[in-house]
Amino acid sequence: EVHLVESGGGLVQAGGSLRLSCAASGFKVDDYAIGWFRQAPGKEREGVSCIQSAIITTFYGDSAKGRFTISSDNVKNTVYLQMNSLKPEDTAVYYCARDTHCSGYRWDHWGQGTQVTVSS
Repeated sequence: EVHLVESGGGLVQAGGSLRLSCAASGFKVDDYAIGWFRQAPGKEREGVSCIQSAIITTFYGDSAKGRFTISSDNVKNTVYLQMNSLKPEDTAVYYCARDTHCSGYRWDHWGQGTQVTVSS
């Protein structure tokens, strides 16, 4: 059975860093694209970053460029999102999801989310 479990969220001051983890089971992360998304209260879900290890490809949304780094550990079957220089507007619930490629529209499995709160 496919599962995605996010962790690593928390409360951090502006300018601080967090590393989110997305632990996968039931499939190999290097066989799929793994995306990070976020949703703040009252706002639409936003794509943050995506990695497709098999073709050594990463994508970043405009809000993440230059501050966030996505990576994958195929031994641990886990995808990470290193977030630096955090801003209050980064406050949201962060989710990871699976698709066949980063430009896909299926995103057929999602984690439960992890809350990130950035104080000013």
